[in-house]
Amino acid sequence: MINVVIDVSHHNGPNIDFAKVKAAGIVGVIHKATAVSNFKDKMYPVNRARALAAGLLWGAYHWGVGDAEAEDQVNYFLDYAQPTAQSLLALDSEPNLASAHRLGPDMSPEQATEFVTSINGRFDRFPLLYTGHAMEGRIPELPQCPLWWARYANAPIGIPPAWPNCTLWQYTDGHFGPEPHAVDGIGNCDRDQFNGDLSGLQRLWGAA
Repeated sequence: MINVVIDVSHHNGPNIDFAKVKAAGIVGVIHKATAVSNFKDKMYPVNRARALAAGLLWGAYHWGVGDAEAEDQVNYFLDYAQPTAQSLLALDSEPNLASAHRLGPDMSPEQATEFVTSINGRFDRFPLLYTGHAMEGRIPELPQCPLWWARYANAPIGIPPAWPNCTLWQYTDGHFGPEPHAVDGIGNCDRDQFNGDLSGLQRLWGAA
């Protein structure tokens, strides 16, 4: 695996130095864009412009919930994220009520399937599915989606049987999990390893 991806949101503050982030060896950035059908991350457009200017690959994710129609969430996400053919897209499927965010009920497997199928219908490729062991027993079986697995351990253990392996492994949230936690230009943050080489990462992103 290569340790060249970070995922960020407004929680990382307004002053990320993406030139330093790139100089530290990071290649791709995935940013929270939306959640539910009424939350927009205000730092998304700002950080997108800065990251692209620094020459980084750009991605966007939507935090899904269960009390809004999946297609409405797709429309809301894409309208704000404004992805291009070189933008990596992801659906965040994790517990809502058990988290500090308390966004509403968890997105059901059926809603997740509808969400990713709609994305595929528009872009001819499925988004990544971000999930982790905290969703055990409720993880939607979507092997057509590259798996972005959250597990703060020494290896990406516990991968659901629907996938032979993960594509991205979020190994730390900047506090828990193995080192390194920090990246120059941002400090401690969510860090992700890619299961492949640089050319494979570029193909995943659509930037080959």
